[in-house]
Amino acid sequence: MKAMKKELFDSLQDYNRLLEKKDALERISWALDFFKRKVILSSSFGAQSVVTLKLVLSVWPEIPVVVIDTGYLFPETYRYIDRLVEELKINLKVYRPALSPAWFEARYGKLWEQGKEGIEKYNQIMKVEPMIRSLEELDADCWISGLRREQSSTRKNIPILTWHWDRAKLHPIADWTTEKVNEFIYKNKLPMHPLAFEGYVSIGDIHTTSKLEEGMIPEQTRFFGIKRECGLHEAKETFQGR
Repeated sequence: MKAMKKELFDSLQDYNRLLEKKDALERISWALDFFKRKVILSSSFGAQSVVTLKLVLSVWPEIPVVVIDTGYLFPETYRYIDRLVEELKINLKVYRPALSPAWFEARYGKLWEQGKEGIEKYNQIMKVEPMIRSLEELDADCWISGLRREQSSTRKNIPILTWHWDRAKLHPIADWTTEKVNEFIYKNKLPMHPLAFEGYVSIGDIHTTSKLEEGMIPEQTRFFGIKRECGLHEAKETFQGR
């Protein structure tokens, strides 16, 4: 497997040329076959997450679906997760930080109020560490994410396939437009996150998520506009040979 992964890493551009010609379901099927189902799906259960969930589950209903519960999600998000787990029969894997929210704040204070450095430290402790732990414990060689190029400037050039934390990372709907996403939700009668009807376009932790107000761009609705990414999708493409 190590040799196969090294070949994949060295040939990412070639694989991306192949995957760009496929549709979302074909990309998902390719990953499941190539990695012999040592694949997980990560989901924030946010405003548009149901699209990737529906697509991936239609190919492999039992795929492990990882959600990172920081303890600071909206109550509506927790209820939305429960609803989708029941309706879509999701094989949910909940991963949490080592510290509870109360213990975290007792030790570090409200890091999200301490500028970019504080936000990045918060994300590392509360999101990145449990995500990496999930990949290791679930023995994943590839993880699937619902990132799209149209979502933000930080994602506008994202390839279908990347190398992330010494694993492959697949973005099967990277080239989907918001219009196509909405059409898919409507056509398949999928349940929307309740906060999507209240002006939220990107939904994360309650203390760093805001509604899209007039004059704002979607990127400004997360982390007070200081940054867009939470750390889960920021990694150098290096091969370490795990």
